[in-house]
Parts: sequence; C-alpha cells; structure tokens
Amino acid sequence: MEINPNFSEKALKDYNIVCSAIDGNENAYAELMERYKDAIYFMLLKMTNNKSDAEDLTMEAFGKAFKNIKQYSPKYAFSTWLFKIASNNCIDFLRKRKSIISLVMKQTDRDSNISEDYSTIHIHAKEPDPEEVLIKKQKVHHMREVVEKLKPRYRRLIELRYFKEYSYEEISQELELPIGTVKAQLFRARELLFNLLKNNKKYI
Repeated sequence: MEINPNFSEKALKDYNIVCSAIDGNENAYAELMERYKDAIYFMLLKMTNNKSDAEDLTMEAFGKAFKNIKQYSPKYAFSTWLFKIASNNCIDFLRKRKSIISLVMKQTDRDSNISEDYSTIHIHAKEPDPEEVLIKKQKVHHMREVVEKLKPRYRRLIELRYFKEYSYEEISQELELPIGTVKAQLFRARELLFNLLKNNKKYI
C-alpha cells in the first residue's frame, strides 16, 4: 500500500515500527506504546477528568490498536489512527456511563427505597452459595488448563498479572523488563488467551 508522501520523519519512523510489529516483532509494540502512551493518557484524562478511567482507557486503546494493527492504512499517520481509536473508545465509554447513571436516576425516582434494597442485595452477595463457589473453582481450574497452552513467556505474564495479581511495576521488576514491554506483551498474551477460550467454550 502506498505511503502518504507528506509523512513527516516521525510518521515514517512510526510506519516502519508498525511494519515491524506486523511482522511479529514484540518489541515494536512496546516501542509504539512508549512513544504515545503519555500523550494518549493526557488526552483521555482531559476527556474523563478521572485518572483511573484514563489509565484503563489508555490500555484499552492500545489493546484495540494492536489487535487491529493490520488494518492500519499508511494514508494517515499512525498517531492520527491511534488517537482516533482512543477518542472513539473513550466517547463510547462516557456514553455508556451516562446511560447507566441515567438508568439509576430513573430507578431512584421510581423507588425511594432503592438504597435500602441495594444494601440488602450486597449483604446477601457477600456470601455466595456452595454451588457458586464450586463453579468459580472449576472455572479457575479450567482457566489454568488453557493458560498452560500459552508460550512460556505469555504464560508467566498471565500468571503474575491475573493469578498472583501483581502490578505492572511488580511484573517489570520480577521479569527485569521495561514496563512498556510488559504491557505490550500482556496485550498479546490476553489476545491469545481469549482466542483459546473462544475456541473452547466449555471454559467460558
């Protein structure tokens, strides 16, 4: 596909990194994240006015971009494509949150005792019945079976992040890898895990 002749030097470098990522270079994903994670985060922070939401949405934006990276067209700068994905994803998030808040408000107007009911629900939810506990244990068991099918480096990442609940920083220290590389490889590991689960519906 023909590259935009008006690309800046920065856009050309991005394009070369994207090509490297498509060819299977895991470090290329980490490099793309390092180049744009701060800019994406601050854009999303302005949109959400919430640090936690901005952090989560930043990860989602890169996840979607990396998953669909083969669809990127060099007619546009990679940064333009990435920022569009991030902003659209954030708009969807804000729209869904607004809908949920609106629904809760309507329900509150309809039932002035909703707070009392909500508290009661949460009290019961704290103590799942034995069957629910067994199902959860079975799912964890099956999940571990699927994770075992991943390559060692991806398996280790999933185990640390989701079974041992390590932070990105802790994983970085444990594996002696840059945080950007950890996040990029975790995206890939999650994608591979999802595909395995999708192909084995008994695990879901």
